[in-house]
Amino acid sequence: MTKNKILQFMEQPIYKPMDTKDLAEAMEIANEHYDYFLQLLLELEEEGQLIKLKKGRYQLIDNTDLLLGSLQAHKGGFGFLIPKKEGHPDVYISKEDLKSALHNDRILVRLLPTSKGRKLEGEVVKILDRANTRIVGTFQKSKNFGFVVPDDSRLAYDVFIPQAKIKKAKDNQKVVAQITKWPAEQGKNMEGEIIEILGDKNAPGIDILSIIRKHDLPEDFPEEVWREVKQYAPQVKEEDWEGRVDLRARTLITIDGEDAKDLDDAISIEKKENGNLILGVHIADVGHYVKEGSALDKEAAKRGTSVYLVDRVIPMLPPELSNGICSLNAGEDRLAMSVFMEYNSQGKLVSHEIQDTVIKVTNRMTYTKVKKILVDKDPELLKEYNHLLVDLKLMEKLAKALRKERLAQGSIDFDFPELKVLLDKQGKPVELKRMERTVAEQMIEEFMLSANRVVAETMFWLNVPFLYRVHEKPSEEKIFFLKEFLNNLGYRPRGLEKGHPTAFQKVLDKIKGKPEERVINTIMLRAMQRARYAAESLGHFGLAAEYYSHFTSPIRRYPDLVIHRIIREVRTNGTPSEKRRLYLEGKMPENALHSSLRERVAEEAERETVDLKKVEYMSTKIGETFSGVISSIQPFGLFIELDNLVEGLIHISNLTDDYYQYYPHNYTLVGERTGKTYKIGELLKVKVVGADLDERKIDLLISSEEE
Repeated sequence: MTKNKILQFMEQPIYKPMDTKDLAEAMEIANEHYDYFLQLLLELEEEGQLIKLKKGRYQLIDNTDLLLGSLQAHKGGFGFLIPKKEGHPDVYISKEDLKSALHNDRILVRLLPTSKGRKLEGEVVKILDRANTRIVGTFQKSKNFGFVVPDDSRLAYDVFIPQAKIKKAKDNQKVVAQITKWPAEQGKNMEGEIIEILGDKNAPGIDILSIIRKHDLPEDFPEEVWREVKQYAPQVKEEDWEGRVDLRARTLITIDGEDAKDLDDAISIEKKENGNLILGVHIADVGHYVKEGSALDKEAAKRGTSVYLVDRVIPMLPPELSNGICSLNAGEDRLAMSVFMEYNSQGKLVSHEIQDTVIKVTNRMTYTKVKKILVDKDPELLKEYNHLLVDLKLMEKLAKALRKERLAQGSIDFDFPELKVLLDKQGKPVELKRMERTVAEQMIEEFMLSANRVVAETMFWLNVPFLYRVHEKPSEEKIFFLKEFLNNLGYRPRGLEKGHPTAFQKVLDKIKGKPEERVINTIMLRAMQRARYAAESLGHFGLAAEYYSHFTSPIRRYPDLVIHRIIREVRTNGTPSEKRRLYLEGKMPENALHSSLRERVAEEAERETVDLKKVEYMSTKIGETFSGVISSIQPFGLFIELDNLVEGLIHISNLTDDYYQYYPHNYTLVGERTGKTYKIGELLKVKVVGADLDERKIDLLISSEEE
């Protein structure tokens, strides 16, 4: 008797909900196996695959009006169910319908009736798993007890700490609390005990450490992982070359940021006699070292991705692999999986081939150097890298052709400048640096996009289980609100309602260089669905690609590592056996969901550390004046994005020259007496008057220069 047999029995069309006794009889469970059978039913119920209905009868979750998923809570008190079922839209849950569920809890939700066209709404029926068993926050002590105020504002309640469980925690220390008792009903506090004292909340480094603990990011690797790592030599062994194409005599370069250490992609280019260009994208063969089912593999799967915090990297793989034998370091023999793509002068793909290779990178280039060579024509660098000049110019030419072809197909090209926070040795922010996308970044981006598309389409037509990177088209509701937003700003976009990416790109082209450009870019991005991993090829809306995968970063993304293994397996053994296919078909959805969730955790942690340092930096700029643009207007005030990409708030109570009314139909604040109007995209001079690290909030005032 297995869980699968129980599920298969219930999946039959003739099955009607039964209680345990009738179910055991129908499945012919022997008396001596009855207790084990009950245990399996209990486990299936806890896993969210079955539910016990009235009178103790069991039914498959998929055959009810219930949805299984995780809760994405909001500090406003409401939340959204992120369904486990692939492709199902998120479900809104009001504060009253959350019961005692908290952020990231695994829950069962019953859909509520809604009128046509409105967003899905639901109510929590059951909490299957509590995600927040440990909570990071600030300790507040009373005479006979204490409370931990969670750092995460999405956790709606403080943690009550009895006197005996306080340990040596003191007021205003950052601590980790282990939950010992969950609230039985909504509005009640959790109960817990202090298990770790991180230090005074204002001590250096405690801020980032608190975020690491909050997101439960692993700081070290288990002992069994280190034992496996020690088995690998620091250099490639000759016996590993067997069956590989030797490309060590070919000119290959890496192009990355100055401080990058985990280099997982290299590129090469060759011009044929007919004028066609052969682009080589060479990706570190991580799968050769991280074997399926090994301790390394299990830990990489658990982590899902490397996490790039503002002051450190928490890698998916140990540094001996990620920065060592797997990293494509210049002058070192390395194992790779290479994709060769032949393009004509218009950037059209003519042919492609995937090979197992051994390579040796010729030069480790940086984005800055490549930009100085190709754009600035720096004489010293031109002389130093004269041997690469022909290749770099061919790469630049091909990248431009690929980009032109991609945009012609309808790909959307958001151009957001990135922000890099520079810290001193004590972890204090000393500069907020805008990182513009140069020709070098664009070149690598186009080449990696091309390789990802080629690999995805190749594997799709081989009809093998695979992991795809998918991005579904925006919902009708989001397109409606986006169109209304643009209309109110004076834009009349055509074709948005048809949901084709070309219409979105036309808007981006139209607003290029205007004050409201970044604001509209941001609003349009929010209208998009979140990209995710899936076991089915559902297409990538933003790239206008029918087939897309993540293949080019196996050092730092688990899905890339998974598909490397599948590609190798198919190339070596051909079509998987029926048994192997069934196994892979079962694993891919699981890998897709877990990888998508880990990606979200990483993004949240990365964003939170940057936001924290932004506020800390601006706390040193109190009284200073900055230029900015109105990025959002709410009934309570104006959000201003400054030139350094920091966002702050001018509260409506600080607009003292008039009484301002909020008009939601065109996102404006209008003065009743003067008629003065504030609108999105308007440029302002503002003064910094406050910076709250706990709330991650920056307060601004209109500068007197504006008056």
